[in-house]
Amino acid sequence: MLVLLPPSEGKASSGRGAPLKPEALSLPGLTAAREAVLTELVELCAGDEDKAREVLGLSEGLRGEVAKNAELRTAGTRPAGEIYTGVLYDALGLVSLDASAKRRAARSLLVFSGLWGAVRVTDRIPSYRCSMGVKLPGLGALGAHWRAPMASVLPEVAGDGLVLDLRSAAYAAAWKPKGEVAGRTASVRVLHAPTRKVVSHFNKATKGRIVRSLLTAGAAPKGPAELVEVLRDLGYVVEETAPAKAGQPWSLDVLVTEVH
Repeated sequence: MLVLLPPSEGKASSGRGAPLKPEALSLPGLTAAREAVLTELVELCAGDEDKAREVLGLSEGLRGEVAKNAELRTAGTRPAGEIYTGVLYDALGLVSLDASAKRRAARSLLVFSGLWGAVRVTDRIPSYRCSMGVKLPGLGALGAHWRAPMASVLPEVAGDGLVLDLRSAAYAAAWKPKGEVAGRTASVRVLHAPTRKVVSHFNKATKGRIVRSLLTAGAAPKGPAELVEVLRDLGYVVEETAPAKAGQPWSLDVLVTEVH
């Protein structure tokens, strides 16, 4: 099972680990594309601060994020699973998983990123600020920048098992499973059952809890239909929509009655 996650806007501090080693990150097929974004981002943030804030969409109160980006090559690092914070990651609670669940998380979780493309939770990265919606002056829109490298690398990473897609729209645009891989992909959204509307906070929290439930249970569904049964056994209310034709992903709605 491969689980695709969005990053979090909020991030922990970089920590005191060794500086970034881009060549040591997982998915080495993305190294060149990562280096291109990293180089331009560092140069941008080491120059005109106001321009950098404008490009990155940062408010006056987030000036410190520009300085942080300027030092990405020398800043300390820590595992990506510790860098990403926020509602989904709080609910996922990687640090409190038992040893077996942590090993499953290391194998199966993939966090998408405007800067790194995608990383595993064990990859050591510095804290940064660069969303997938950013348009860099040189490289252009990051979503478009990542499409070709992702299309080359991700099908192999997906292997022959289930792909559970929990990404938000901006990050989902960077790689859309196609063909046979799409047929074993399940895209999940969380709805408030009484209104059938997506509410951001509990959407993220529920997705975090779903991943934690699967990791803790040691579940390994082989495809979307089996995933539906596993989630129901774990106590979730799920409505599934199978694809109308081959080469399309399944759509799963998880219904939640309480907003929390």
